[in-house]
Amino acid sequence: MALSNRLALPLRPALAALRQAAPGQRQGLSTPSGPGHTLDLRGIFPPLTTPFSPTQEVDYARLEGNLHRYASIPFRGLVVLGSNGEYPYLAPHERLQMVSCVRRALPRDRLLLAGSGCESTQATIELTVSMAEAGADVALVVTPCYYRGAMTSTALVQHYTEVADASPIPVVLYSVPANTGLDLPLEAVVALAQHPNILGIKDSGGDITRMGLMVHKTRQEDFQVLAGSAGFLLASYALGASGGVCALANVLGAPLCQLDHLCREGRWQEARDLQHRLIEPNVAVTRRFGIPGLKKAMEWFGYYGGPCRAPLAPLSPPQVEELRGTFSTNSWL
Repeated sequence: MALSNRLALPLRPALAALRQAAPGQRQGLSTPSGPGHTLDLRGIFPPLTTPFSPTQEVDYARLEGNLHRYASIPFRGLVVLGSNGEYPYLAPHERLQMVSCVRRALPRDRLLLAGSGCESTQATIELTVSMAEAGADVALVVTPCYYRGAMTSTALVQHYTEVADASPIPVVLYSVPANTGLDLPLEAVVALAQHPNILGIKDSGGDITRMGLMVHKTRQEDFQVLAGSAGFLLASYALGASGGVCALANVLGAPLCQLDHLCREGRWQEARDLQHRLIEPNVAVTRRFGIPGLKKAMEWFGYYGGPCRAPLAPLSPPQVEELRGTFSTNSWL
């Protein structure tokens, strides 16, 4: 039995429902992917929120509405099922349907990165294969963390190596210590950068020294470092990062793409001025108010934010006013 068929059996009923949307092979870029091939990750990727109805069901019509608006912004691609997508709160069939829905709406010249990290290596491989069949171009694999005390560099290198060996699409490592309590060790990143099917890393820790060392120590490899937040995007670019996966891009996508453009053209003073105006709003929709704040801010800019899935609670009225004030004082509202 082929690897993709054998590993995807637990999710086969959900995959069958997606066949009409993605018959045969994956829809996506015509650029070759998989071992021995590299996709260009230079640019901005918003990690999409998952829109829910008032009854907390995934609202695919609202998702399509947001995607239609994002199509006019020069993103390099989109991330689905990241931390801001409330990935842990979604059922397996919802995760696959999210990928399929985004793939159908996404232009062929834009990449689709899909979160597929699970706690076990086997489950991660199964979900990664399923994401590929549903239309993802790249698998974004977060560090397993439930048994974080046992997640040594050796254990993590073995985990990611087995996932990358089995994955039919390239893998991007994902380190988000604020959520996992675990920073993917630098020595593990350097070792994994040598794998032909590991494309890069999204690092959300905000340690610029660490990011600079990643770029420096993997410079001989075909490996790309992505900043995991808009708050340190300019600094990351100055040290050689390729792009950014930024929650704030759900709200201020065009300004973040402009910041990317200014950095690539070496217009550092203009880039610095723009970066300064993005720092406080970014903190507000990440560390300060999280996904409820991000979804509330989206509504002020014409997108559908909607509720989060319980137990994430909505903002209180004073919190909403504080959030609005943050955007207003930086001249975004």
